[in-house]
Amino acid sequence: MQYNSSDHEFKNPFESFLMAGFECADQQNAFGERVDLIQLTGHDRFINEDYQRLTKIGITTVREGIRWSFVEKSPYQYDWTQVEEIISTAKKHGIQVIWDICHFGLPDDLTPLHPMFARRFSNLCRAFVIKYRSIVPDGELIITPINEVSFLSWLGGDARGTSPYCVNQGWEVKYRLMKAYIEGIELMKEVDPTIKIMTTEPLVNIIPQDSRNQVLVLEANEKHQEQFQVLEILTGKMCPELRGKPEFVDLIGVNFYYNNQWTFPDHEFIPWNEKPPHPQWKNLHSLIEEVYISYGKPIVLSETSHPGEDRSKWLEMIQKECHSLLKNGIPLYGCCIYPIIDRPDWDFPEIWHHSGLWDISNTRSLEREIQLESLEILLAFKSKISEFKFLY
Repeated sequence: MQYNSSDHEFKNPFESFLMAGFECADQQNAFGERVDLIQLTGHDRFINEDYQRLTKIGITTVREGIRWSFVEKSPYQYDWTQVEEIISTAKKHGIQVIWDICHFGLPDDLTPLHPMFARRFSNLCRAFVIKYRSIVPDGELIITPINEVSFLSWLGGDARGTSPYCVNQGWEVKYRLMKAYIEGIELMKEVDPTIKIMTTEPLVNIIPQDSRNQVLVLEANEKHQEQFQVLEILTGKMCPELRGKPEFVDLIGVNFYYNNQWTFPDHEFIPWNEKPPHPQWKNLHSLIEEVYISYGKPIVLSETSHPGEDRSKWLEMIQKECHSLLKNGIPLYGCCIYPIIDRPDWDFPEIWHHSGLWDISNTRSLEREIQLESLEILLAFKSKISEFKFLY
């Protein structure tokens, strides 16, 4: 199917199609320990050098997070020191920042089930926009209020992997997160009606273990459709009492990794790199097309990468899928390599994933080491998408 790429609500707001994501999770892990990945990767100390590396290869749009646990150590008292450093360093290097207000981490005294959670979060959102506009009064301001609500509500509400460490409370956690999400948008738009909201949710494919079992087919489809609950609530189609509106979504970010497709109910991962392709693997093009048909909003591949030796093969596949989407006129406005710099595991931080464009070869010095094969693919990717003039 061919789409008309000119039928978009607004011009592509991003400075570069290829984007870099800096891992900014600051959540409590499965053992109740605070994990601050900005600190562990050294991005807080080496932000100047990290941005220099990006501009040298033509990446001028990044995803960053404010780290709620760092900014608000006491209720309604905000320390914007590091946020101000990101703003000033980005300005110095001509970098555009897409801001996460909450990338999994919460202050020590809060959980999504706390009665004051939504109020605290919405006030944080408002305070951030006031701070940002006091420094940068003009230009695009693109915000993701809460990253991966779907994943966070499962991890904390069903799998006891983070706060609030519950089981069978996934829907309740999701509902409370979305209440805060929407109230945060309302207060931010009171300060600056021009802000743009980009959701960033996992893009998954869930299929029945046995397609001959009609009960399993229905149950698997129901699980598959749950990934869209965040968008349904945010646009007001679901839980209208939370005051969602279609205009609360400007850009739909989808986070896509090698383990985003599995069977139900046994959770067996569907392999992505078989030759010929595994019959149950659904390509990225078709998954994104499904989202675009349903919601008609510009799409961003807001997170993608692969750990270890297959990372360059994964990037090559992503390049081909993005090119296919653009050729068909689907408004894919960007692709974010996330993380751009190697990261440690949340629960076992002595293990590093080796999933970025730059590895951290020495965990003491945190020296960055370029992964050359991936760099070559990214540069070819950048050259190939330059033909699509509507992106700029």
